Amino acid sequence: MISVTNIFRFEAAHAIYGYQGTCAGVHGHSYELHVTVRSAANVLLDAPGFIIDFKELKAIVSEAIIGKLDHSLLLSRRYLEMHGETRALNNIVVFEAEPSAENLILYISKKLVAEFPQHILLSGLKLFETKDSYAEWKNEYTGNKFSCSL
Repeated sequence: MISVTNIFRFEAAHAIYGYQGTCAGVHGHSYELHVTVRSAANVLLDAPGFIIDFKELKAIVSEAIIGKLDHSLLLSRRYLEMHGETRALNNIVVFEAEPSAENLILYISKKLVAEFPQHILLSGLKLFETKDSYAEWKNEYTGNKFSCSL
């Protein structure tokens, strides 16, 4: 099976409610997101020979993910309830779950699956929170159908 990957970068801050470490407070990361897609077919590709044009892949991910998360403050509803003063801040993206790397990658997978054309399968994601730490998501299914709610 053939796959292609495009790498994206974005800056965002978050806080993790219920955590007993430095990540409990608002802090930022320079995220790196690897998006891998594959074709449902395992044959030579007709002209122009692409699974997807990298420009199209970049446009889809930039619109659905990067444009929404870049330079945003990612907080859970629970965090906002417990820290009412943060509601006045700009660029808040509110999640039902804590915006950990694991929950963010599930959110990203759900959004991207909904955006890709039917013949393009989201194969996997890696979300680096630091240069040494990342969460990984792999599509264990043969298609783009799965459920995830955040």
